Amino acid sequence: MDKRHLEKEGSFDYDYVNDILFFKVNEREYSHSIELRDYVIDIDTEDYVVGLQIFNASNYFNMTKISLREVKNWKLKTLVENNYIEIRLVFNSIIRNKIIEKNPILVQKVENKILNSSVESCITC
Repeated sequence: MDKRHLEKEGSFDYDYVNDILFFKVNEREYSHSIELRDYVIDIDTEDYVVGLQIFNASNYFNMTKISLREVKNWKLKTLVENNYIEIRLVFNSIIRNKIIEKNPILVQKVENKILNSSVESCITC
């Protein structure tokens, strides 16, 4: 089977009280979530990864909660192949009037069956 690809505009939110950073692909119908280490991925009805929630985000990124509210640009790329998921997240935030870029790569084996696919999303693709 050929790898499927989805490219859509997205949005983000930060829950300051619970320290959860959310990235979401817009205009996709949510189906279910898969809990991984310190994050949750959301899957749509066509088995694309369409969301990412990162718990304890300030600790995870070694950033203050205030700076996580100042995310200006972001891009999310996911790749699912052979029961492994790779998530590449790039985002910019402002800390003391300086733009700081974070770019973690999360790779983990998933027990749930997810179809081989890739997704790209950003604030304005």
